[in-house]
Amino acid sequence: METTTPTVSFFDSIAPFVKLSPESRKALLSLLKKESLPKGHVLVPCGDICRSVYYIERGLARTFYLKDGKEITDRFRAENSFTCSMSGYVTNTPDGRQIELIEPSVIWSLPYVELEKLYDQFHDIERLGRYLITQEMVEIHRRLGELQFIPAQERYNNLVANQPSLLQRVPLGYISSYLGITQETLSRIRAKV
Repeated sequence: METTTPTVSFFDSIAPFVKLSPESRKALLSLLKKESLPKGHVLVPCGDICRSVYYIERGLARTFYLKDGKEITDRFRAENSFTCSMSGYVTNTPDGRQIELIEPSVIWSLPYVELEKLYDQFHDIERLGRYLITQEMVEIHRRLGELQFIPAQERYNNLVANQPSLLQRVPLGYISSYLGITQETLSRIRAKV
C-alpha cells in the first residue's frame, strides 16, 4: 500500500461546494491516507462500525446488506465521490451494511475521530462535513422514493440516464439487487430497450 499526498481531484471535487482555506487543505492533507486497494477489499465489514470516511479517487465501491441470506445492494460510489456509513458514524453502532470495492481502487481515508477534531478547528471543513451529510440525506430520500413509487422500468431508465457506466462496470446481479428486482426482470427490461 502506498501513502502519498492527495491529487488535486479531491479538492476539485469539493470546490463547487466549499472553498477551503490553505490552512484547512494542509490540515486535511496531513491526515488523509491514500491506498491502492484490490477488487474485493472490504472497507467496512458487515457488523462493524464504520470509523472513517472514504474518498474514491479511482475505482468503484458497493454498499450492501444481507436480507434472508441474500445480498441487497444499497448503493454504488465511483470516482470523485465519498462513501461511508453515515448512520454508523452518527450513532457509533454497526448498521449492518458492508462497503467493498468491486474494482481495484485508489482510496483516501480519514478517521472520523480526526475529522471531528478538524470540525472544531476549521469552520470550512465543518461546512464540508455538513454538505456531505446533507447530500447523504438527499440521496437516501431520493432512493427510498424511487424504490417505493417508481416502476422498475423507470428505475432502470434513471440508472442508464444518470450512471450509464455502471452497466459496463457492475455485475448484473448487483444491478438488479440495487433496482429492487430479480435478474430475470432486469433481463426483460433490458430486452425492451
